[in-house]
Amino acid sequence: MKVNYRSLITSGVLTLVVTFGVVDLTSAQGRRGRGEERRQENQEQREQRQSEQSSRRAAHQQEQEQRHQARQAQQQQAAQEREARRAAQATQQNQPNERAQEMRQRAQQRQEQHRAEQQQRWEQNRQRVQQNQAEQQQRWEQNRQRVQQNQEQQRLEQQRRWEQNRERIQQNQEQQRRQQQVQQSQVWQQRRAEQQREEALRRQQTESYRNRSTRSYNNNNWREYQNRRALQYRQEMSRRQSWALQRHRILEQQRRLAQLRYQQRYLERLRQDQLRLQSWRYNDYGPYNYRYSRGGSYYETNRYGAQMLQQAVNQGYEEGYRAGLADREDGWGFDPQNAIGYEDASYGYNGYYVDLNEYRHYFREGFRRGYEDGYYSRSQYGRYSNGSGSILGAILETILNLQLIG
Repeated sequence: MKVNYRSLITSGVLTLVVTFGVVDLTSAQGRRGRGEERRQENQEQREQRQSEQSSRRAAHQQEQEQRHQARQAQQQQAAQEREARRAAQATQQNQPNERAQEMRQRAQQRQEQHRAEQQQRWEQNRQRVQQNQAEQQQRWEQNRQRVQQNQEQQRLEQQRRWEQNRERIQQNQEQQRRQQQVQQSQVWQQRRAEQQREEALRRQQTESYRNRSTRSYNNNNWREYQNRRALQYRQEMSRRQSWALQRHRILEQQRRLAQLRYQQRYLERLRQDQLRLQSWRYNDYGPYNYRYSRGGSYYETNRYGAQMLQQAVNQGYEEGYRAGLADREDGWGFDPQNAIGYEDASYGYNGYYVDLNEYRHYFREGFRRGYEDGYYSRSQYGRYSNGSGSILGAILETILNLQLIG
């Protein structure tokens, strides 16, 4: 509640002016009368003073009351103003909070709207990406199927061409193999015919020497015969070289690499054997004191000749085992007679004491058995280990049937 302080002050001033006017009026009347008037005046003055005092007291009380009311009004007004300020401050404080809250709400709404728009755009992009991926996957699958079809067609075409080439190659190889076998058979038959002629000639010569002397021999004639036999063997070696070159070309055409390696090693062993024979000298080991049978006939030889025949069987078994192992490694058929060791059959022969055809016969007997053991990877006729082999004693005795004669 507002108090009008200006009106209160104006009313107080008027009261004072009236009071002072009355006092002045009373004083003027007192001056006119002297006596009672003065008394009356004094009385009146006293009364007036009393009245004035009462008025002043009343005015003062009224003023105090007015001041008290004014103070109360001021206090109320101050309290109202404080309440108003607090209300204003609260309003002002609430207004920024409300504005901030409103701004936050608006920001949240904008964020939500932006998030929703981003989510929508992201979903659209994801769908487009998925669609593109699906299209790419479909195109890739189509391309892969086309590539597979092309590859399958190419593979089938290559397979067909390969089969045709393989059949042609097999036909050519089979034809070449038959031709080579025919050639080898012809060469072998020619060599066998030559060997048979040489064997017949040597037997005639041997029989002529045996007819001259039954149990004692002329050392000079025997040495001459043995030297002639050694010379024939060395001449045989030169023919063997050209024959080995021909076989080398055939094995290369047949792609028999293991058999080719075996042939090269066999020829190397022959060469080393020839170097050994260059320094070998003939010794007379005395008359024939051993007998052996072959083909229903009996033949005689001396001690060193019997050792040479045993050596021929063992050397043949060892070489046959190596040749059979090579053919098994090449995947070649069982064919011992076309191996160089079987056809040559002269490794270990020194040209003395035993005829070459005799040596070859027993060399081949051991070779066939060794080839069979090597080809089938077994030890039926002998033993082979660490690169060397030997035939069993019982098999050797059955093959040679050597008998000591007095």
